[in-house]
Amino acid sequence: MSKNILLTKKGRSMHGTVNLTGSKSECNRALIIEALSEGKVTVQNVSDAADTVTLAGILKSKVKSQNSKILTGDDHETPEVNIGPAGTAMRFLTAYFTLQPEEVILTGSQRMKQRPIGILVNALHQLGAIIDYEENNGFPPIKIKGNLQQVTDTISIKGDISSQYITALLLIAARLPLGLTLNIEGELTSRPYVEMTLAMLEQAGIKHTWAGNTITIAQQEFKETTLPVEPDWSAASYWYAIAALADEAEIFLSGLTQYSLQGDSVITEIMANFGITSQFKDGGVYLKKESKPISRDLFDLKKCPDLAQTIIVVCAALGHEATFTGLETLKIKETDRIKALQNELGKMGVKLIENDLMYKLDCSEKFTPQHLFVNTYDDHRMAMAFAPLALLIPEVEVEEAIVVEKSYPAFWSDLEKMGFEISPLTP
Repeated sequence: MSKNILLTKKGRSMHGTVNLTGSKSECNRALIIEALSEGKVTVQNVSDAADTVTLAGILKSKVKSQNSKILTGDDHETPEVNIGPAGTAMRFLTAYFTLQPEEVILTGSQRMKQRPIGILVNALHQLGAIIDYEENNGFPPIKIKGNLQQVTDTISIKGDISSQYITALLLIAARLPLGLTLNIEGELTSRPYVEMTLAMLEQAGIKHTWAGNTITIAQQEFKETTLPVEPDWSAASYWYAIAALADEAEIFLSGLTQYSLQGDSVITEIMANFGITSQFKDGGVYLKKESKPISRDLFDLKKCPDLAQTIIVVCAALGHEATFTGLETLKIKETDRIKALQNELGKMGVKLIENDLMYKLDCSEKFTPQHLFVNTYDDHRMAMAFAPLALLIPEVEVEEAIVVEKSYPAFWSDLEKMGFEISPLTP
């Protein structure tokens, strides 16, 4: 696919079936659990998201192999692990490699080198890990010495940061000689992601207790089991957005279940406010658009920040001046997602106004351009959140369309199957 694509859509009716890829969030956790279980756990329905492919490749590589495509170095150099733009892999592998026998340097893309890792590294330091910064304090690349010699079983970490830091620690907890008691300071952001981690560990035989702000996992063995990965509810959110912007819509998303480990399944409740009903039957969920006024003006997205772009763009497109909270982590994602949203929504006259921790849409000057150029900022969710606007705008040009490979590689082909026209643009 060329770098940029042009999206168009004749008519505003949507009907059809979509088969979604496996959940990146679930799969990345499952792969780490599989690796730590030393063969007892196997993963079913591995996602084809680029981040997951990267993580799976690293975990299958032999650190000492001189021919590895991912680990490089000779007998006198520390092997380097380059995870590219995969943020989840960076956090999970930072903890994972402290338990391995080798010393490695963990690095990534230029943007990854700007994304903080210090809170997780400090927590691992408390446990006894030896981790050094190779360039800038608090940021990758980092040198990790394996064979962690645990000095304490109890550490504290802030709750209002990326839940991936907390998950990284919980994933290795059962392999620590003293186990782990994790005290979470303050309010826990993205709680459903931590609950997902603990539920998957439970499936693999790892017990825990969670009392108040303290999670405890004793040293224990994994059991033989298979971890099935559900289809991705984050990916499903874009089809909910499409349904919300269509005049009429009946879309079937196969494989999704009503009772999911994924926090982003809350999209069913959120989009009900936009007239989208969700009926679970026949091994999936049917989305149907019903005509009704939007019934909600305040959205707290603290537990589901990956849905923020989707919901904010839908509200902006419909001219619904909603207010949003719980967006604290968006500024340290693949890009500064707040600034990115402000820039792109501005191209259709919509303002996203920040006031402390509240964000308000101002649609008073909203207009419908004939051609909308969408910068993606190397962020897969920017591309997919803005793509549904092709239902309302005659031409939507998406920059660097390949970014969707990070979590939903089939996104553009699925759009084509559902009646969108996609034209590659010559650079």
